[in-house]
Amino acid sequence: MRAPTIRDVAERAGVSKSLVSLALRGSDQVRPEKRDAVLRAARELGYRPNTAARSLSEQRTRTVGVLLNDLRNPWFVDLLDGLNSLLHANGLHMLLADARLNRRTGQDPADPLLDLRVDGLVVVGTLPDPASLGGVAERIPVVLAGSREPAPPGVDVVAGDDERGARLVAEHLIGLGHRRIAHIAGYGAVGELRRRSFEATMRRHGLAEQAVVEPSDMTEEGGYRTTVRLLSRPDRPTAVFAVNDIAAIGVLSAAEELGLRVPRDLSVVGYDNTSIARLRHVWLTTADNSSHEVGRRAARCLLERFEGAGGAGRVQLATPTLEIRGSTAPAP
Repeated sequence: MRAPTIRDVAERAGVSKSLVSLALRGSDQVRPEKRDAVLRAARELGYRPNTAARSLSEQRTRTVGVLLNDLRNPWFVDLLDGLNSLLHANGLHMLLADARLNRRTGQDPADPLLDLRVDGLVVVGTLPDPASLGGVAERIPVVLAGSREPAPPGVDVVAGDDERGARLVAEHLIGLGHRRIAHIAGYGAVGELRRRSFEATMRRHGLAEQAVVEPSDMTEEGGYRTTVRLLSRPDRPTAVFAVNDIAAIGVLSAAEELGLRVPRDLSVVGYDNTSIARLRHVWLTTADNSSHEVGRRAARCLLERFEGAGGAGRVQLATPTLEIRGSTAPAP
């Protein structure tokens, strides 16, 4: 059996082919009763629009490429949900690509998405060389989401306010009476901002000498190994602030293995308020980095660029909050 065509839909609905085309695109030039008739006819016939043909005629694919630097980080799930909800409401679809995989195969991370002629690009997370996006931004709108790296001209940046979030964490622990506080730091601009803010807050409270910073790779295993070192010190910390929730899970594992109870013996704080932090048996105190809001703002920046907004790239920072749960308590 041949696939139904737009002519078949028009005949079933009793309208012209041009009106079918307008109705399927959601045009406000079509009266509601005509649109209903067209959609009903398309549904009954099992008609699916030829998106390739429509893309050629409109010079648009109605797709947005999303380049993920780390598929393992659950924080990006909430960000993608916020991004996709607004894109979908505006008739756009996401195409995902794994930046790490593309680099391992020798490709430029964005190339597969550009080959598919996406209308815009959202880069989620920290790329090793964000300046390489400058050439892409000359062709299509580009937004960096969840990253604080310097962006090329014309590229918008949407992220959480990492300095404020780290300050909230440090002040929470200090307020609980902790003095020997360790920070498991991360990499890139995000890791640097959180580390600097932690250290600055400790200095303001006269606790610079008690602050300990240990670098890590922002993974669970990295958080575990770093915590084992920290808790083996004679002046072990009474609280640990991990750069993200995944590393904080490693902290919890190390504490349990060494016979310490959280939060009685050790307070632990993560960052990002991912689904992991909200698991009942974890119930992690963490900084909520407004991931859903970051995604929605990134989508809004892209939509504004589609509508012709030009100019220099903008930086938008969502305001974080502190989610206090069961992994922090007064200092022992």
